[in-house]
Amino acid sequence: MKPIAVTLLAALAPSLAFAETAADAGRTTALHCAHFVDTAAGKLLGATTIVIDGKRIRSVQTGRVDVPGAGSIDIGDATCLPGLIDSHTHLTGETSPTGYTDQFRWNVADYAIRSTVYARRTLEAGFTTVRNLGDNDGESVALRNAINAGIVPGPRIFTAGVAIGSTGGHADGSDGYRKDLAGDPGPKEGIINGVDDAWKAVRQHYKDGDDLIKIMPSGGVLDESSSVDNAQMTLDEVKAVVAAAHDYGFTVAAHAHGAEGIRRAVVGGVDSIEHGTFMDDADMKLMKEHGTWYVPTIIAGKYVEEKANVPGYYPPQVAAKAKQVGPIIQQTAARAYKAGVKIAFGTDASVYPHGQNAKEFQYMVEAGIPPMVALQAATTHAAELLHKSKDLGSVEAGKFADVIAVDGNPLEDITRMQKVAFVMKEGVVYKQDGKPAP
Repeated sequence: MKPIAVTLLAALAPSLAFAETAADAGRTTALHCAHFVDTAAGKLLGATTIVIDGKRIRSVQTGRVDVPGAGSIDIGDATCLPGLIDSHTHLTGETSPTGYTDQFRWNVADYAIRSTVYARRTLEAGFTTVRNLGDNDGESVALRNAINAGIVPGPRIFTAGVAIGSTGGHADGSDGYRKDLAGDPGPKEGIINGVDDAWKAVRQHYKDGDDLIKIMPSGGVLDESSSVDNAQMTLDEVKAVVAAAHDYGFTVAAHAHGAEGIRRAVVGGVDSIEHGTFMDDADMKLMKEHGTWYVPTIIAGKYVEEKANVPGYYPPQVAAKAKQVGPIIQQTAARAYKAGVKIAFGTDASVYPHGQNAKEFQYMVEAGIPPMVALQAATTHAAELLHKSKDLGSVEAGKFADVIAVDGNPLEDITRMQKVAFVMKEGVVYKQDGKPAP
């Protein structure tokens, strides 16, 4: 970890100005909104003044209210919302037709440096908080720490570090390598085979300073294996990961496309199912019974399906799996919503280019999810999934001053969420009038 952090500090020293900007956030500010989406109440309100003391909200008042001694920010006729939460990102990588060969040329520091660009794009798209569900070698921890220290701008990160899975499974990054390169990674690298390995892998994540756990109980699209939906962890392994995770205060997210992998993950006690492409009615019933969250990532499915039709963009076996998942994932989200499964917003950012996260709202609404519910999925629901409702998810007194704004009414036209005009995170303005703040 130390070499990555040092590289970030040395290469990005000019961004230390952001630390000074954050320090200036100690004053009181009155943010004047012409319209306000109250995600906690599920209502669109009229003129609203949000009074901010430092990093947190002091009060939310109806109408345009003058606050003696406070600075003032007027965002015109725009609509204010809470800062958005993307529950499924990978900020240390991004899709590329050369991605399968870059991994043999790039060092961990290369991914770390690029991640600072992806983080800023994500923040300027209105996402003030993310769950980072998998990286290469723990570099997202360095990114999180640099953002928290004010060295680089980016969203608040809760990271899972490297994902946990089985030998040859979706978490095993050496799939498709020749034998002398593939090696035999173990629990320290997130690869487990049995209950004891599961406990060791979780304890390693605690040692590494991660915030949560990500497991891979089913196949996936972008690895070079042949199956997208086979089960790849035993029920005992899942239960062991969850038991260990809960000992250390971690939640557990489960990447799972296949119905059997989803069943094992839910019965094993995970907090969320990511993707869930081939989930059946029995899976949905189980998820409701266990209170398991569902994070659809429709945009990722659509993007990989599109790129699967571009010759050479993916290896042939990857393209074949992408064509399986793409046409189904949006339909699954529609069925899950109708079935009453709890939904939190997530996109699998990096599978598509960072900064386009808000397209997921459009796809959710197309699937029959009401606009307000889609917005709540990225605010109150996602905060609940994170166990951070005390600080995040809505604009209320005592919570972090994470506020964004868009022109027009996103409840009438959800695509307006793709053009965020204003971004504030913890009282610091990062974007205003559609442009990055100086």
